[in-house]
Amino acid sequence: MTLAAVGIVYGDIGTSPLYAMKEVFSEQHGLALNPANVLGVISLIVWSLILVVSLKYVTLVLRADNHGEGGIMALLALTLSSVGTASRWHFPLLVIGMCGAALFFGDGIITPAISVLSAMEGLEVATPTFKPYVVPLTLLLLTGLYLLQKHGTAGIGKWFGPIMMIWFFALAGMGIANIIEAPEILAALNPLHAFRFLNNNRWVAFIALGAVVLTLTGAEALYADMGHFGRKPVRMAWFFITFPALALNYLGQGGLLLHNPGAVSNPFFQQLGDWSIYPLVMLSTVATIIASQATISGTYSMTKQAIALGFLPRMKIVQTSSREIGQIYIPLVNWLQWSVVSLAVLAFGSSTNLAAAYGIAVTGTMIATTVLTFFVIRYGWKYNLALCVAATSFFFVIDFAFFAANALKILHGGWFPLLLGAVMFTIMLTWKRGRELVRDNLAKHAIPLEDFLDSLFAAPPIRVPGVAIFMRGPGDGVPHAMLHNLSHNKVLHECVVFLTVYQHDVPYVPVSERIQVHDLGHNCYQMDMHYGFKNVADIPQALELSKQYKLDFNMMETSFFIARQNVIATPGSGMALWREQLFVSMSRNARDAADYYRIPANRVIELGTQVEI
Repeated sequence: MTLAAVGIVYGDIGTSPLYAMKEVFSEQHGLALNPANVLGVISLIVWSLILVVSLKYVTLVLRADNHGEGGIMALLALTLSSVGTASRWHFPLLVIGMCGAALFFGDGIITPAISVLSAMEGLEVATPTFKPYVVPLTLLLLTGLYLLQKHGTAGIGKWFGPIMMIWFFALAGMGIANIIEAPEILAALNPLHAFRFLNNNRWVAFIALGAVVLTLTGAEALYADMGHFGRKPVRMAWFFITFPALALNYLGQGGLLLHNPGAVSNPFFQQLGDWSIYPLVMLSTVATIIASQATISGTYSMTKQAIALGFLPRMKIVQTSSREIGQIYIPLVNWLQWSVVSLAVLAFGSSTNLAAAYGIAVTGTMIATTVLTFFVIRYGWKYNLALCVAATSFFFVIDFAFFAANALKILHGGWFPLLLGAVMFTIMLTWKRGRELVRDNLAKHAIPLEDFLDSLFAAPPIRVPGVAIFMRGPGDGVPHAMLHNLSHNKVLHECVVFLTVYQHDVPYVPVSERIQVHDLGHNCYQMDMHYGFKNVADIPQALELSKQYKLDFNMMETSFFIARQNVIATPGSGMALWREQLFVSMSRNARDAADYYRIPANRVIELGTQVEI
């Protein structure tokens, strides 16, 4: 499990040495390349890895799991359940969590672009002749990667761990070789060099923080992927493999700059001399593809969670592995992401330009994670207030310093992830609010189910053979589909089931708690079906569990009645008209409920209902 975690979890942060040091000493930052600054920067990088990744994420945040699952969406669900829906903090925390999730989507766009682009730029170090081919080769590799997504990663995924182990051993080996050449770089392990660097350079050092944060990209991924591997393997992979390799390589790059300042143009590819450039390009290309794959898979997982928690409309989700429930493919997300990643590569053209855009997405998500973690440990774990404030405010100050440094780059590319985040935030908030308006509208006209059944069976309609399952939302009255059926067909099936699906803010609901059935009399039943945000919602499969309630469903004799809502935007109430129109568009293009819940298409009867918001 630790080997697998090395391959999937640490691909993003593991490829940061490709571009981080080059960006810190970029001419745009105006940071002089001298021994004091090199020691200061390396000290800042090493201690940032210790404080932010080792202490904040690996030690603290990994403990804030939602029944074993991590990631900003799982943390948001845990936070909201900790404070309760009646709390005055509920909506502000919802907004913070959605902002963090929206920026994580932006991070998912930039990671494949900057990683693969920086690997291809190694060819420029070998010979400037390759410069015109860097962007086309990057686009070719990324297109191939996205084309492969529909086949899943079950087959090639087993190689990710061994390949990334080779990568980290290569990082450590190159670092040791350069440390031997310049052992004085080991002085950077003393944090005083970081403080002196910040004090002596002030404004320039603050600007350089925006590049130092590039060494921390991927920290959020180790939390998001915790559910796949468990807390212990993720921690072991960090402390015994990833962190030592990264620290050694950054120290090695610092040592290289001490005795060869000319290598500052691209220190990573010049660590071992000219002979190593092509092998390093090949190895780094494979490593960045693996890092990109982890980000793409993470985006699928995040989207699935957002759909289940009611932040995004239903989409087609393809299970690519019969053994791994987390192996999914979402065609719409795949090609939207490919389009925006390709646009980013073409528009920015180099890893240097993309680096300006990268940090603000990462640091924004980090701040959201810190804030949500405070509420979990305070209201969920009931820790002492002073301890909670001390623990999280320390990390908040660090996160905010990195965020503020990156905010200076808004005009130079930082606007890109902010724009992506704003679009995603608007979509998620609009969908959530739109669903609330639809539910409120339906609730106004709802007829209590029990009262309706009492009056219906006072003069019962004709009963026909078979089973009718009417989909009924949580808190709804009589399903509109049933009213339409009685109005037009004037009949009722022998067995009537009102089915309500509940999506809970926990990752998994065990099969033993999947369904509950309540007898309403007259051979009518209320069935409640429960799923977590990582469960696969499969209604026919869950119906098999009803045998314990002496109900047996033959699919060829069972009809599913679903009300398809035709939502109409009306000015003057609810949301702004443009948001209502956006919601209507998403609602019309959402995957239909029957398909999402895996109900056989030939057993579905859809009846329309009009809803104004």
